[in-house]
Amino acid sequence: MRFIPFSVLLLGSWLALPAVADEGQDLLQRLADAERTQSFQGTFVYERNGSFSTHSIWHRVEEDGAPRERLLQLDGSAQEVVRVDGQVQCASGALADQLIDSQLWPARGLDAAQLSEWYELRVLGAARVAGRASRVLALVPRDQHRYGIELHIDQQTGLPLKSLLVNDKGQLLERFQFTQLQTETPAVANLEPSVGCRPVRLSPVQADTAEAWHSDWLPPGFSLSSVTQRRSPASDELVACQVYDDGLARFSVFMEPLRGTAVEDMRTQLGPTAAVSRRLKTDDGDVMVTVVGEIPLGTAERVALSMRAATEVVQ
Repeated sequence: MRFIPFSVLLLGSWLALPAVADEGQDLLQRLADAERTQSFQGTFVYERNGSFSTHSIWHRVEEDGAPRERLLQLDGSAQEVVRVDGQVQCASGALADQLIDSQLWPARGLDAAQLSEWYELRVLGAARVAGRASRVLALVPRDQHRYGIELHIDQQTGLPLKSLLVNDKGQLLERFQFTQLQTETPAVANLEPSVGCRPVRLSPVQADTAEAWHSDWLPPGFSLSSVTQRRSPASDELVACQVYDDGLARFSVFMEPLRGTAVEDMRTQLGPTAAVSRRLKTDDGDVMVTVVGEIPLGTAERVALSMRAATEVVQ
């Protein structure tokens, strides 16, 4: 695996020329545009925490411009998800409660100008993935609150052929990589869900939910992007969930009423995913605040410690 340690990138960052930065923004814009304009189908591998899985994907851009896609895991237990315009319509297996607002690779809704505030864009040169020529772009974080990404972007279509998520020590945390890609439009039949694909519907959230909770501190560049209800990482209960992102990285904050349940604070890291829980006392009873996302553990812990309820009792 070709892999450039981020320490080398950081030491050499002063060599970046404006022309290179411009090319980096152009590559990101092509990547963002490709999903909305380019139909394709193929097979990719996904590596996380030392485990591999293989998937097929069919992605079709409809006449109204809304992309429709279906992903099917080819090994292990049956896993399937169907999305329309980025929203999960149905899922099977463990994916049913995990893929409501996730993305398997960085493509959807990228804003090159916004991202350049929080990441340095460095074009590393040319490469080849799945038999296709690509340009390699590194997004080097400007602070310690996000991970770095190395993207291999198809020269012909702008599609992401490969992405590597790495920490500040240059260690690989997550990899997505096409092994085969075809750019013809998939047949409609290939995007139809199987019988086992269960419909996914988000429960409505009251408008005041977002106002009931806030954070005294957020990593620079992160802002609230959505408020939903999700399955709690600690139980099977539907709880309020706030999603924050910087245009690329994201994390979720769950607020779960404990109703007298005895639980311990928790902090853990599994591959790129940090999870931190802490008990918070409020006038309405104790609440477990849990932060989950692909951000460094220290950042997740600081967010969890900064969450406040409007009626929180100051100790």
